[in-house]
Amino acid sequence: MLRSSRPSIRPSLLSSPTTSSTCTPNSTSPTQPNSSSHSHRIAPSSPGPPSSPAPYRTVISLLLSSSSLTCAASPFNLMTLPSLVRLRPPVRFGCRSPGDSFMRLRLRLVRYMMFMWGVACSTCIVKRVLETDARKMFDEMPERNIATWNAYISNAVLDCRPLNAVAAFVEFRRREGWEPNSITFCAFLNACSDASLLQLGRQLHGFVIRSGFEANVSVSNGLIDFYGKCREVESSEVVFHGICEPNGVSWCSMVAAFVQNDEDEKACVVFLRARKEGIKPTDFMVSSVLSACAGFAGLELGRSVQALAVKACVEENIFVGSALVDMYGKCGSIEDSERAFNEMPERNLITWNAMIGGYAHQGHADMAIALFEEMTSDSVKVVPNYVTLVCVLSACSRSGSVKVGMEIFESMRGRYGIEPGAEHYACVVDMLGRAGKIEHAYEFIKKMPIRPTVSVWGALLGACRVYGKPELGKIAADNLFELDPKDSGNHVLLSNMFAAAGRWEEANLVRKEMKDVGIKKGAGCSWISVKNTVHVFQAKDTFHERNSEIQAMLAKLRREMKAAGYIPDTNFALYDLEEEEKITEVWFHSEKIALAFGLISIPPGVPIRITKNLRICGDCHSAIKFISGIVGREIIVRDNNRFHRFRDYQCSCRDYW
Repeated sequence: MLRSSRPSIRPSLLSSPTTSSTCTPNSTSPTQPNSSSHSHRIAPSSPGPPSSPAPYRTVISLLLSSSSLTCAASPFNLMTLPSLVRLRPPVRFGCRSPGDSFMRLRLRLVRYMMFMWGVACSTCIVKRVLETDARKMFDEMPERNIATWNAYISNAVLDCRPLNAVAAFVEFRRREGWEPNSITFCAFLNACSDASLLQLGRQLHGFVIRSGFEANVSVSNGLIDFYGKCREVESSEVVFHGICEPNGVSWCSMVAAFVQNDEDEKACVVFLRARKEGIKPTDFMVSSVLSACAGFAGLELGRSVQALAVKACVEENIFVGSALVDMYGKCGSIEDSERAFNEMPERNLITWNAMIGGYAHQGHADMAIALFEEMTSDSVKVVPNYVTLVCVLSACSRSGSVKVGMEIFESMRGRYGIEPGAEHYACVVDMLGRAGKIEHAYEFIKKMPIRPTVSVWGALLGACRVYGKPELGKIAADNLFELDPKDSGNHVLLSNMFAAAGRWEEANLVRKEMKDVGIKKGAGCSWISVKNTVHVFQAKDTFHERNSEIQAMLAKLRREMKAAGYIPDTNFALYDLEEEEKITEVWFHSEKIALAFGLISIPPGVPIRITKNLRICGDCHSAIKFISGIVGREIIVRDNNRFHRFRDYQCSCRDYW
């Protein structure tokens, strides 16, 4: 539309006789001799527009002095952008009123030329030239209004200078005395959220109320977003419920706030409420709720959201497509993730990371590495980032590809220019620990150039638990207690490690210490979704309404497994009990109860999907392998570490997890 409405902005049109007669105030016919027609005659031999801004400045000064703003625009159109951004006002006010000032003309032409030259070029120019030039122009302006200040503050936020934006707002209030409007408030809130300035944002919230803008929907949406990004989702809810008529942005912001704070179920509830209110789904809302579905493994809801995206014609949006790849990968449906990836018309780095991460969750290191090599090949040329290398190293860790993983880690700086961070070191420790190289992992930690984090020591402690290394495990646990003394998981893991080694006194001592300092163990649980209802089970759970059927199924499975040669691993009994009691203890773990419920509730042929908030124990892993072959069903278990896909007495992890 803009091209058709402004066809005069082309160098060839300036040299035409018709344009010359139109632009010259005293011309009466296209053939009358004048400066413009003379320009037309010499144009063919001219080498092109001058690169220096000086000639343009002279011509524009003369035209502005004769109040010919229309003609002044014509030489402006001929200027190359480097000349344009160096051009300075020939006079303080060259026009009759400040509204027609030279700066306004200049900015208008810059904006149009940026549009004509395309997004890629304009982005580069804005980052390197125009932002600096805009700041200089702002400093040179003799007087400013609220629109000017809003533009300056917003530009600082977009330029990743939130503290400058805050300082500009303070100056705007103290020096100019202007009253902010909704745009000012929203820009300031963006600055506070980018810099995590929670207290300052709270003060602004009070100022918003005092200024009478609390009923403004745009400002309220900004507050929802601000509190969500500052991890104060309860405050986001309060603001949201205070909006009389929330619009689509309000609902989107609330969904995103819940997702950012790991409240995935609430995000989905808000999304469903928005649909009942008749809110049309946008690409932003759909991608946010897909991220929520990925967070709690809501595969069926995710499929419904994808259908809604197709209906709303946003399924080809790159952010929606990337969210689909991520959602299916985290829900264990790697085939659907691949399909979504292959159907995307274009992909960005997030898309590639999501697909590599999906393979990593499944332990498909070969496919993750192959995709990584394709991504960095000459035909694709996508530059990996910090997250990409975390995904690749994680895939190597979960598949036991130690040699390949170490090669990638050691080439991070030289080949990809990425400095290894805590997550990369944790992946290497986990990779070495899973492979049984516990001592090597400990030596690697001691040589780290950065201080080991909770994830690093946690990876070592988990490996010590699996391979029965209580001495090194105690060292890892002591460091974890120092870094995060209130985390019950570290204490429980240490206690379980001692229990598995038969060191019951030490196991009980750890539990006593937990009780003495007031640390409560988080309950382990498993859940399964049946007919849009989530059913949650804990160990030895007997409170479900279909408990009698569940117990009957468990007894039936126990008999058939015993006949097939299954022997319970009582090392995973966490208390010092008699052998028979240990067998009973491990048999009623939450994942087995959830599986029994799935077998009586989900029709044959449909995969049974179970999610567990802790790592699946070794006995349950062995038992579910047996059960998958006995009942002839596909069983997918997602624990807090990875996916396990059981089928025909086998697991996709190949007993390496």
